[in-house]
Amino acid sequence: MPGAVAGSMVLGGSSEMKAVVVYESFWGSTADIARAIAEGIGPDARALTTAEATNEAIAEADLIVAGAPVIAFQLPSESMRQSLRSERKAPRPADLSAPSMRSWLDALPAGHGKSAAFETRISWSPGGSTSAIAKGLAHAGYPEVAKAGKFIVKGRYGPMKDGEIERARAWGAEIARAIR
Repeated sequence: MPGAVAGSMVLGGSSEMKAVVVYESFWGSTADIARAIAEGIGPDARALTTAEATNEAIAEADLIVAGAPVIAFQLPSESMRQSLRSERKAPRPADLSAPSMRSWLDALPAGHGKSAAFETRISWSPGGSTSAIAKGLAHAGYPEVAKAGKFIVKGRYGPMKDGEIERARAWGAEIARAIR
């Protein structure tokens, strides 16, 4: 639902916090993790694609959790995304309908909240996406509140390794506690 407005949640019974989980996902695994993180943060936190996470949807966000898959050991670039169009071994074509996380971060307006970064990856990846995501969030005024989340896929295209969805939900709850 493009243009969706992120929800707010009450923490500690007295203050409301607007929390959004923004993601880039090609075959659905990162989207699954983003939804689990939002569930862990609380019932009003919303998981949004980079297309849905418009300036209006993230306006006044107190917490932005952002994530993407690791492709070629890093946050996917535009050229990497374009190469996915010809990926023949994938179970289905990559979903390239939303902007890249890189371009979303580049356009992120200045904010005042906190952040956390996550990635989906194969277990042995020597690189990752989270440092580039955390740097982009911090540059826009969202310093990290939690150590990066790194969630493991079974193969290049997913699905998630057993237990990772539950681990993502628990990580979201941990972030919510850190904000309190």
